[in-house]
Amino acid sequence: MAALLRGSRCLVRKCHNHVSAVQVSIRSMASKTQVGFIGLGNMGNPMAKNLIKHGYPVIASDVFPESCKELQELGAQILDSPADVADKADRIITMLPSSPNVVDVYTGPNGILKKVKKGSLLIDSSTIDPAVSKEMAVAAEKLGAVFMDAPVSGGVGAATSGKLTFMVGGPEEEFNAAKELLSCMGANVVYCGQVGTGQAAKICNNMLLAIGMIGTAETMNLGIRLGLDPKLLSKILNMSSGRCWSSDTYNPVPGVMEGVPSANNYQGGFGTTLMAKDLGLAQNTATNTKTPVPLGSLAHQIYRMMCARGYASKDFSSVFQFLREEEGQ
Repeated sequence: MAALLRGSRCLVRKCHNHVSAVQVSIRSMASKTQVGFIGLGNMGNPMAKNLIKHGYPVIASDVFPESCKELQELGAQILDSPADVADKADRIITMLPSSPNVVDVYTGPNGILKKVKKGSLLIDSSTIDPAVSKEMAVAAEKLGAVFMDAPVSGGVGAATSGKLTFMVGGPEEEFNAAKELLSCMGANVVYCGQVGTGQAAKICNNMLLAIGMIGTAETMNLGIRLGLDPKLLSKILNMSSGRCWSSDTYNPVPGVMEGVPSANNYQGGFGTTLMAKDLGLAQNTATNTKTPVPLGSLAHQIYRMMCARGYASKDFSSVFQFLREEEGQ
């Protein structure tokens, strides 16, 4: 009798696993069905283009209609609101500037959750407070949808070339379905854990990025003041223990590297305002977890000062220019 019961339980488990596998495979077989994309800014625009390049029909929306023109010319269908997109697509990616934007796009009067379909997969690639990601996940779950946070690293260059890194938080059984889409836009798609852990990884990365950029700018400035040629100093740093991404890939000194914002009067790239916002998120989470982040706090203050001194729309590597101007005061 016990053996019979064990066999019955095994059979039930196998049936349950088979149903789960079928559900997952159905989602991935949906491959080239239309994908919604909301937020066509500096990052969202090239990301959506890469989905189109991979053969996905894209249905898009943005608060600024002019942002949609380029995508429309490539064949994307443009709709008036996030709710309209949710009515047409059951896989939606959002790429928005801040937590309030995400809350509005998902839960506002014309938000995704007004018309979301049961079983929809909602992927948010914005960089926001992990607590807001968790709130959106709860709201989506009540309507039978799945919300995952998948913030990115790599900037506009990586968004254009399809080489972003995605840090994904959400139900593990949905990761492969999300990865199918994210792999069209990124070279690395990393599962971090439950909802909010993707944001946690991104916030930690950007705090380190800001600290590293300020350190690189200070170092280059000091070397130049000591009479070193900036290209030579950069070369030495990049073959030495001080090497970092800010020195070898995104150097903040004009004339040292081509194809980076410092070579174009700090236009494009990752804005100082956005870096200050991300450092604010790091500060909030550090406070909530009672984590000492003295250099992160100082970096936050420096980028906030830069926003107040006319650097808000410039790339965050303009901290080099900011420090040069400070010494003249």
